[in-house]
Amino acid sequence: MDGKHAALNARKQQATPRGVGVMCSWYAEKAENATIWDAEGKQYIDFGGGIAVLNTGHLHPKIIAAVTEQLGKFTHTAYQISPYESYISLAERINAAVPIDGPVKTAFFTTGAEAVENAVKIARSYTGRHGVITFSGGFHGRSFMAMAMTGKTAPYKHDFGVMAAGVFHARYPSTLRGISVDDAMNSIDDIFIADLAPHNVAAIVLEPLQGEGGFHAAPVEFMERLRALCDEHGILLIADEVQTGFARTGKLFAMQHYRVKPDLMTMAKSLGGGLPISAVSGRSDVMDAPNPGGLGGTYAGNPLAIAAAHAVIDVIEQEQLCDRANLLGEELTSILKIEQQASSAIIDVRALGSMVAVELESADQAKAVQQYAMQQGLLLLICGQKGNVIRFLYPLTIPSEQFRQGLEIIKQALGSLQSDGHSVNQKAGTVV
Repeated sequence: MDGKHAALNARKQQATPRGVGVMCSWYAEKAENATIWDAEGKQYIDFGGGIAVLNTGHLHPKIIAAVTEQLGKFTHTAYQISPYESYISLAERINAAVPIDGPVKTAFFTTGAEAVENAVKIARSYTGRHGVITFSGGFHGRSFMAMAMTGKTAPYKHDFGVMAAGVFHARYPSTLRGISVDDAMNSIDDIFIADLAPHNVAAIVLEPLQGEGGFHAAPVEFMERLRALCDEHGILLIADEVQTGFARTGKLFAMQHYRVKPDLMTMAKSLGGGLPISAVSGRSDVMDAPNPGGLGGTYAGNPLAIAAAHAVIDVIEQEQLCDRANLLGEELTSILKIEQQASSAIIDVRALGSMVAVELESADQAKAVQQYAMQQGLLLLICGQKGNVIRFLYPLTIPSEQFRQGLEIIKQALGSLQSDGHSVNQKAGTVV
């Protein structure tokens, strides 16, 4: 590799630690909606969305306008010191939108991991209990409590010693892996018997549709039985919607696909349209449990990010992105299912709105598809406990013609899979 990227990669190797894993060997120079240009001028169709951060696309004009307007006022005061109306009005909008029973309150933070950790703090304060149950395959963040809650060791926690105490992992139901709803519920009972009495459990935390774990949706029966179990034992149910929120699944929140409702919800990623902001929403009585000063953060609810979040919600509503998520997801899913019929390498296709994934036989195959697509100018992300799942997180604002260009590349990439798990570059005739 020559040119700007080679020079930048050499500088990166000298200046930054290897623990910050970087997928691309090229460097972004600019972006707009669903297109990224690298430092050497090549274009990529973005089907990764900054890991589900850009449901409204890169540089949406309404978000840029809102942030620009706020830049002319002030960039920071610390809400806990000098508050501002926009924080309150955003909380009011989210309170009215989240699927939580009764009066609701919302607090803002900066990252998804912060939201998760604060949700646990709130749950512990309200219940007076310490224990937390999460699930295998779940991802909740990289800070210490969130890392302990994450149900995957490599690469997230196998280098970092003893995890935070009080966190226990149950099994997550998966038909593909032979884990029934009964199996999953029985694994919680096993925790109650062997590790943690139910009266010591503050919260059960789950993603309604697992993100890093491979886009597995919680079965309706499972969610209903979790709600009943929590009600029986006075346990709070926390839905982690950091990746699933803000129109990705065809509804504003994934929990709106279920009849039951959580006590607390966490959100981040696409809430800010590219700016760092997260939130915890919950029943007012639960949210009010911590004493003043127990919640917050220097940058929590930064005014620029708050302005962006207001604009994100406006765009979702005005451009009907929930409906568009369903339309785009259906089109992609139909293509993937056709490819599945033609290829033994594809073992499953999963989708809820535009949260779509295709599971392959091996991690090598997933990497081959990713590399083939990258060569053709399409950015794809991998997930799954075995690294064998391709996930699709394109902006919901992507132009239809560009979306279909991406679909053609996906068809070619999947069609190029060979039984040995590699991909043949049909133009160059070489194995990648």
